[in-house]
Amino acid sequence: MTSRLLADIGGTNARFAWQAGPGAPVTDATTLACSDYASLELALRAYLRRLGRATPRDCAIAIANPVLGDHIQMTNHEWSFSISELQTNFCFDKLRVLNDFKALALALPMLSTDERVPLSGGSALPDAPIGVIGPGTGLGVSGLLPDGQGGWIALEGEGGHVTLAGRTPRERQVLEILDARYGHASAERAVSGRGLVALHAALEQLDGGNTPSSDIDAAGIVGAALTRHSDRCFEALNLFCAFLGNVAGNLALTLGARGGIYVAGGIVPRLGAFIGGSPFRERFEDKGRFSAYLAQIPVFVVCARQSPALLGAARALDMTR
Repeated sequence: MTSRLLADIGGTNARFAWQAGPGAPVTDATTLACSDYASLELALRAYLRRLGRATPRDCAIAIANPVLGDHIQMTNHEWSFSISELQTNFCFDKLRVLNDFKALALALPMLSTDERVPLSGGSALPDAPIGVIGPGTGLGVSGLLPDGQGGWIALEGEGGHVTLAGRTPRERQVLEILDARYGHASAERAVSGRGLVALHAALEQLDGGNTPSSDIDAAGIVGAALTRHSDRCFEALNLFCAFLGNVAGNLALTLGARGGIYVAGGIVPRLGAFIGGSPFRERFEDKGRFSAYLAQIPVFVVCARQSPALLGAARALDMTR
């Protein structure tokens, strides 16, 4: 069998794994901090050294970035590289580079029941479109469309950068601050780890800046919100969930995702029961005449033991054979 090197590259962490061949288990998963390495190539070589194995013939890299040609410049990290040069430098017979949420979408049919936890809504319809959205360092969005032959077509897009809308005066005030700061209040500017920090800062600005927050990060906000140690953190996390519900509902309408919406990424699985008590579902269904339509669509939280994008990357290699 032809062994494979698999990677899932985000804005903060680079996850690597090994696969002995097509259909074999994905093993030896390791997470490295992107900030510890000057380039993707150095991180790949560091993983192979840790593993004590020679470079395999094939490699698949799922990356949090559009893949539009040979040159990749990450949106939420400084790494950039040429796909063709990377293939030459490692002597890969085959190198597949794809968007990380396209890879994640490819992995959804392979998830076990306990890796997709029902959150709310009705029952998924078989052979219906599926949407996936995931806040992490950025906001990934993708979907799966049935191909009419029992398989799936994974979408590759940049839905995390759609324009965000507010439904309350408070939300609209927050978005005005984000728009002034960034020039565009996209979904990712609020519904991501960095977005959560930006929401907290916007609330501080609206409330007069009485409590310095320059050193608080997303994990700190989530922790303070879950324990109710900070009203501002609690409001920021509720805003985060409300905006996530809004964008997820838009995705469900756009795709006709009667097969369900899957929420992935590193943040939501850590929220536990909080998201169920948040405005998420209300905003998901808050679409006027189509509220009843959305009420039937189930939402699942992806709680996989290892990065599903690694499985999707392996699947992408299978599809190119």
